[in-house]
Amino acid sequence: MNKQIFSIINLRVLFVLALTSLMAACSSTDDDEDEAIKVAELTEISQQFDAEVAWEKSIGDGVDDYFSRIKPAYGYNKIFSASREGDVYALDVSTGEQVWHVDLSDADSERGFFENRQPALIAGGPVTGINKVFLGTENGEVFALDAETGELAWKGKVKGEIIASPALDSGVLVVNSASGILKAFNASSGEDMWEVDLDVPPLTLRGISAPTIAAGGVIVGTSAGELSVFMLEKGQQGWSVDVGEPSGSTELERVIDVDSQAVVFGDKVYSVSSRGNLVAIDIRNGRVLWKRQYSSYRQMAISGNTIYLTNTKGHIYAVDRINGLERWSNLALTNRGVTGPAVVGKNIVVGDFEGYLHFVNTESGEFVSRHEVDSSGIHTTPTVVDGIIFSQARDGSLQAIKVP
Repeated sequence: MNKQIFSIINLRVLFVLALTSLMAACSSTDDDEDEAIKVAELTEISQQFDAEVAWEKSIGDGVDDYFSRIKPAYGYNKIFSASREGDVYALDVSTGEQVWHVDLSDADSERGFFENRQPALIAGGPVTGINKVFLGTENGEVFALDAETGELAWKGKVKGEIIASPALDSGVLVVNSASGILKAFNASSGEDMWEVDLDVPPLTLRGISAPTIAAGGVIVGTSAGELSVFMLEKGQQGWSVDVGEPSGSTELERVIDVDSQAVVFGDKVYSVSSRGNLVAIDIRNGRVLWKRQYSSYRQMAISGNTIYLTNTKGHIYAVDRINGLERWSNLALTNRGVTGPAVVGKNIVVGDFEGYLHFVNTESGEFVSRHEVDSSGIHTTPTVVDGIIFSQARDGSLQAIKVP
């Protein structure tokens, strides 16, 4: 089994497969295994407020059932988003009115009138900065578009699939690819700056860590279960820390990818492995400050002194940022393909594979509201801008949602 095999497995199938392997060691009967992958049914909650849809737009055909981390991005008073096929939209953040639309599937096409459209296979981004919008594709292409017009500013190439958002800082765009290539571009011109080749195990999950740039370094998780830092200017490697811990006797049980993007807060960086640990690390020297057993490949969120995360089973946790002690847990969304959390006011919000947004109080961990976006499902962490939630469903339905 190799990485190409995993590239054709959609997110829901991979999610169930990973859960089955994680529970195999402690399952003694078929009934136990069925229970391990049983999807929690939604129960009635005390609806403390109703979400209001400010506007709704369609972003092409969305991502369908393919693995994707495309999510809305904010910049220059616009919301930018894309479909897997290659439709990229800029929308007015207040009204949802279209500012521009480009079709990247035709960016380099010389096809005739009767030839089929060749999809761009967008999978990473968008990311905004220096008046540009950056996106990556499964073909290893990097597109830089003008944020005001959508015109192509430059196009770059990376070996391997780009299935996570690039990172931008100090005029440098850094892209991580599924083949283990970490590459930096001059964000203004597209000129290659440096490239690092990371080791990739024979078997990994379908997903990679989006880079994080902080304190002059590029922080990235690896398929080998490590969190590493590279100097932004020239790509020299600094410290590297083991986050994942392999266990079990099969190759699948020993997959320990760090696919969640590291979160930097002050002089500390926080990371979690798909199997292993949640860790707090001193960003200056790579010293591990604390380590707790949580497993996740979803985006984390930090607000004040609390880390919010969802694990591989869809359980939601609040963890003290200072000492790693658990404050509360919510296990009611087991196996519902729960997204990473986003903080909105006094609540966090997560999406699920049936297209619901669930609002959870940050102090108690209790549900306070529920809102359906679209039955095709929500696959990525919602984007929050000035208290407005932007959530995109698999079929491309994008909603701007207001909450009290």
